[in-house]
Amino acid sequence: MMVIPAVTSEESPFDVLIVGAGLAGIGAACWLQKKLPHKRYAILEARQAIGGTWDLFRYPGIRSDSDMYTLGYAFKPWQEPKAIADGATIRNYIEETAGENGVVPHIRFGHRVISAAWSTPQACWTLEVEQGSVRHTLHTRFLYMCSGYYQYDQPHRPRFTGENDFDGQIVLPQVWPSELTYTGKQVVVVGSGATAMTLVPALASSAAQVTLLQRSPTYVVALPAHDKLSLRLQRWLPQRLAYSLIRWKNIVGSVGLYWLARSRPDQTKQQLIGLVSRQLGADYDVKTHFTPRYNPWDQRMCVVPNGDLFNAIRKGRATVVTDEIDHFTPQGLQLKSGQQLPADMVVLATGLTIQLFGGMQLVVDGELVHPNERMAYKGMMLSDVPNLALAFGYTNASWTLKTDLTAGYVCRLLRHMDRHNYAIAVPRRQAGMAAVPFVDLASGYVQRARQVLPQQGVRRPWKVYQNYLKDMLTIRFGRLTDGVMQFKSKPTAQPLP
Repeated sequence: MMVIPAVTSEESPFDVLIVGAGLAGIGAACWLQKKLPHKRYAILEARQAIGGTWDLFRYPGIRSDSDMYTLGYAFKPWQEPKAIADGATIRNYIEETAGENGVVPHIRFGHRVISAAWSTPQACWTLEVEQGSVRHTLHTRFLYMCSGYYQYDQPHRPRFTGENDFDGQIVLPQVWPSELTYTGKQVVVVGSGATAMTLVPALASSAAQVTLLQRSPTYVVALPAHDKLSLRLQRWLPQRLAYSLIRWKNIVGSVGLYWLARSRPDQTKQQLIGLVSRQLGADYDVKTHFTPRYNPWDQRMCVVPNGDLFNAIRKGRATVVTDEIDHFTPQGLQLKSGQQLPADMVVLATGLTIQLFGGMQLVVDGELVHPNERMAYKGMMLSDVPNLALAFGYTNASWTLKTDLTAGYVCRLLRHMDRHNYAIAVPRRQAGMAAVPFVDLASGYVQRARQVLPQQGVRRPWKVYQNYLKDMLTIRFGRLTDGVMQFKSKPTAQPLP
């Protein structure tokens, strides 16, 4: 018998509802409290914990693939010695930030947003929120989506012939069993992205042998886990000044390296492959296993702190095989080349399933919104969708750099609306604006998401630059009244739906 959820309603609308209590959502709440302390807000979090990705992922070795001086918040100095940090330390940092800024009492855990419907006559969003067997109706004047970009409960899971014949265990990193042991086992990790590069050295510490099985190579860069210059600055200078200088050093450096990679791809490729050769020696087949078929930054690069992946390969605890799976056998994997890989455990680090808005349904004045048909305004709002912001970070730099800019812009926008007694702010798509993909990456998970992600335009304010310096000028200092963003005054009072 189907159980019909009970429905309750809170009549008084919030000023802002933030969806998601991860890195972006906690940051958004902190910015809102600092800049607009009078606003009434809440954070709706589907899970029972703060941290988002950094609380969900518990697979061995989970860590950042960006330095924490830029992945951290602009207002909260990163004080740990490691620049490339493990997941538990990042989660503690987010929790500490929420506690210090008084955000925790505003979080409603176990609240999953099912749908959000905008009404222009009420100038208000109505959210249907599920909490266990109860459904709430909440209202808000502004909706701020910080729910990430992938499905928490459904990673990308390709199916292979013969899986049922396999005598070992098949594991997905996104739902790593807490009781799982791999000591003394033959482990095959399938994938070539950041998750696979993280898992291999972590598993190699106690597994009998770990094999990284990839269809094609990716760019892998070894970086120090500790930034020595940063540690010196932290000893010599006041904490916030040191953090700001380190942050800007890393921002400028990453922008410069990205520009160099895109403007001189052949030279950059040679340099990157040369660095791998130095790590693994002249006898290693770098051409087969670490020379991608694409140019640098056509896909996101993988960072390995202190070259831990290369260390595991040099010690013989890990190997790399570049091939494709033909089928599973009882003892392991049969590859298309004819090679057989013995395995007690196969880890499918095969990517994420892209999803916007946590999978909720979005409706504007009775019309269902399909994000892939909309254009992204400054990479943070959708064309013709009022009073809604989306936290979506950089693909070529730290995620938080962009989400911090987005939070600052949202505060500017809300202050401007208050000052002029506006109730509605909506970016209107310009006629004749050519559309291009929102994310300019050739990665498999991005290609699979073409029908999910919004579009971007070919010029501002619709173009996503993937450049913090350009975005800072446009977002932090650009005019709010740019002819694209349209404002409307408060309509005649209407009853809430």
